[in-house]
Amino acid sequence: METTALFTNDAIVFGLLMIALGFVFYTSSQKEGFWSKFYKVVPALLMCYLIPAIFNSVGLIDDDISQLYFVASRYLLPAALVLMTLSIDLKAIFNLGPKALIMFFAGTLGIVLGGPLAILLISVFSPETVGGVGPDAVWRGLSTIAGSWIGGGANQAAMLEIYEYNQDLYGGMVLVDIIVANLWMAVVLMGIGKNEAIDRWLQADNSAIEELKVKVSTYAESVNRIPMLPDFMIMLALAFGAVGIAHWGADGISTYLTANFDIFNDGKSALSSFSSQFFWMITIATALGIMFSFTKFKKYEGAGASKIGSIFIYILVATIGMKMDLTSVFDNPGLLAIGLVWILIHVIVLVITAKLIKAPYFFLAVGSQANVGGAASAPVVAAAFHPSLATVGVLLAVFGYVVGTYGAILCTILMQLAATS
Repeated sequence: METTALFTNDAIVFGLLMIALGFVFYTSSQKEGFWSKFYKVVPALLMCYLIPAIFNSVGLIDDDISQLYFVASRYLLPAALVLMTLSIDLKAIFNLGPKALIMFFAGTLGIVLGGPLAILLISVFSPETVGGVGPDAVWRGLSTIAGSWIGGGANQAAMLEIYEYNQDLYGGMVLVDIIVANLWMAVVLMGIGKNEAIDRWLQADNSAIEELKVKVSTYAESVNRIPMLPDFMIMLALAFGAVGIAHWGADGISTYLTANFDIFNDGKSALSSFSSQFFWMITIATALGIMFSFTKFKKYEGAGASKIGSIFIYILVATIGMKMDLTSVFDNPGLLAIGLVWILIHVIVLVITAKLIKAPYFFLAVGSQANVGGAASAPVVAAAFHPSLATVGVLLAVFGYVVGTYGAILCTILMQLAATS
């Protein structure tokens, strides 16, 4: 029997989320006492994610009927990307070197190999879990998770069309996707608080990242000033004006592609993901932010542009947390086991690669989230290291859209072989 959440009005839900964020920031700012010790173990960003998850799990709120994630991801995320890229130094971003791309593709490889290996391992203990024939075949359903974890929602929908999985059973796959991806994101956020220790273990050279952070911080200090009301209004005009342009451009490009080219309109085509409005919205917003960084608008970093962007990002984190229902973790233990083994193999490949090329935890975390979390999560994780790094997350997530369907098709072929062997 379904239960109704205590609060279904989004105005009330948003108030609860803001109170939760305020509580986290107030307690994490304490310099001594219990909270000081607590946040040395649990990162504040993780709490911004977990408290809304608890609200959803105990029935205070219900993400299924809330539109807050849609609003945050479609309006606040592109606005944040514009504000966070105002002071970006593209040359310094490129100076980060090839390790970011290597870690991204290592994450993709981990997902492509993880699916079939998870099926083989789980089939030893529970062969019925990986069985099914025709449209009910489990490997068909898992193809949608592969699409989601390499690319995003558009790639996931493409895989559902390509492999014609039974849509009555599709909800179970979506649940595994959300639970496992969100659990892994929680682990990634936990690791951010320990990134220096992890970097030492990886013997990583993060000098380029630190140099970029120092360069951006130094620039911000050089133009720092007390912001006045016109500053805030101009920054919000830039941010949400760009959001409007991004939506307008995304709608136009998506409509044009689907109306004029059958290959983009065919849900079974590997190129159909490029008709995603979300993909174009994120791409256009980031491009506008980069364009602004070459103008006098760059100086608004001194008035707090990236701080306002960070506020939007934290609101997005809270709405992502809302999507996690901790009580449903064990609803389908067999499929969940496949998902957990799958993501573990993804992590193992990432860690081995990071160890071999001595890549810092930043590249591991963002490379993973650019795959598993996509354009909504990768900038969040990147910005948690420093607001100036959000663009790295976006650029890698764009690669996810590009290779998402192709990688998922390869993964599904291997999963089919594993399931039928």
